[in-house]
Amino acid sequence: MDKYQPVTHVIFDLDGLLLNTETLYFKLDSALCAKHGGKFTTEIKRKIMGTTELRSAEIIVEELKLPVTPQDYLSQLKQSAMEHITEVDVMPGVDELFQHLHENNIPFAIATGSSYQIYLKKVQKHEKLFSLVDHITAASSDPDVKNGKPAPDVFLVCADRFKDKPHPSKCLVFEDAPAGVTAAVSAGMQVVMVPDEDYITDDLKRDATVVLKSLKDFRPEWFGLPPYPEKKE
Repeated sequence: MDKYQPVTHVIFDLDGLLLNTETLYFKLDSALCAKHGGKFTTEIKRKIMGTTELRSAEIIVEELKLPVTPQDYLSQLKQSAMEHITEVDVMPGVDELFQHLHENNIPFAIATGSSYQIYLKKVQKHEKLFSLVDHITAASSDPDVKNGKPAPDVFLVCADRFKDKPHPSKCLVFEDAPAGVTAAVSAGMQVVMVPDEDYITDDLKRDATVVLKSLKDFRPEWFGLPPYPEKKE
């Protein structure tokens, strides 16, 4: 593991990494696009992963030439999401990793493309677990985030909000989305990618510091963090 550099802080993406929201959003986008005469595809899904809410709507409307404005599309999607988003579960390994970082006083935060309002709805079911997070940077509603992923802004803003303001090289990012990996690398941070296999390409595997099938496969000691305690048989 010599290629990995020690870190002191951790930044997580949200959707598809910590919360199993991607399946739900695929259903919601598919239904909304069909309502307006378009077909939502995995290719379009790949293009919008990790971007801000408005940018995602712009891409969908433009790609499918839907007869609505991006703002109208986004408004309709949010209305649908609000009815179902509190039902999503955490991904495997999240609870253990959050608890481990917290117990070892490793600062960790979330940098998401969502708005803060939507973020609160998404984590409502898991409020106690997400209360361990140091802070949230929500790109779609944060005035300090000028550009969404794949620009590095959200990660740089998030890192700067830790109390001790670590250098970007001391931050480890966890991502599932291609745009997020690009953003993290552009920010000068190492990145652990836990992708959905439907959206991964060889070039993204090369860009990420390491690619894992699950957060359960992560080993903190790779990056100079305290290892998980040995489990008793």
